[in-house]
Amino acid sequence: MALRRNVGLKGLKYRGGGPMLTWELHRISGISIAVFIGLHVFASFLMQQFGSDFGTTMNIVYESLYFQIFIFFVVIWHGLNGLRIIILDTWPRLIEYQHEVTWLQWVIFIVIYGLTVFIMVMRTISGS
Repeated sequence: MALRRNVGLKGLKYRGGGPMLTWELHRISGISIAVFIGLHVFASFLMQQFGSDFGTTMNIVYESLYFQIFIFFVVIWHGLNGLRIIILDTWPRLIEYQHEVTWLQWVIFIVIYGLTVFIMVMRTISGS
């Protein structure tokens, strides 16, 4: 009997559950951070060297509340998930509690992110 391998797009199929969702969010947040930093450096370069309107436009986008809420989401999520991975890699006996640690990560994320968004919205409303 031949061993069948999952090759191609079938291996990327969403299988459900918390660990798969955290895996996908970690990848998406990492790509988002890399794209943001790349565009930020590129826009800063254009603005400094050429006085480009593109750099000014990008800075306006970066300063918008919606963009900042998104960036804080990906940075906080990526950092907490990376910390969870480091902890599980450092102490392999904790792998059997992976679901509990994932739920704990979600709780910590919701508290930190909720407070962050609340403070950002309140500062925007107050005008400071």
